[in-house]
Amino acid sequence: MSWKVYYSAAADEDLGAIYEYIAFTLREPLTAGEQVKRIMDAIDKLDTMPKKFSEYPKEPWHSMGLRHFAVDNFTVYYLLNEETEQVRISRIMYGGRNIDERLKEKEL
Repeated sequence: MSWKVYYSAAADEDLGAIYEYIAFTLREPLTAGEQVKRIMDAIDKLDTMPKKFSEYPKEPWHSMGLRHFAVDNFTVYYLLNEETEQVRISRIMYGGRNIDERLKEKEL
């Protein structure tokens, strides 16, 4: 079984912001590209094992079925649609941030 993995607009923005911060603020464009690639490679693996990672423990996200996993210092948040076998990447965030507040910012 192969699930379709796609990115929400917020997740696309998150990836762009991660790249921009590392490339331009930290002045490490090579590192920025490598970091984004590591995140995307990990996300690509969800097509075969989307239930591998645990659900986010806090409400209301737990009831929504929001799942999460870490890639280096970043956390990927995603939702499953079992009827259509789709994985929606909802957000990608730096782990040191106030995650609950950031999850509230944009629709998952």
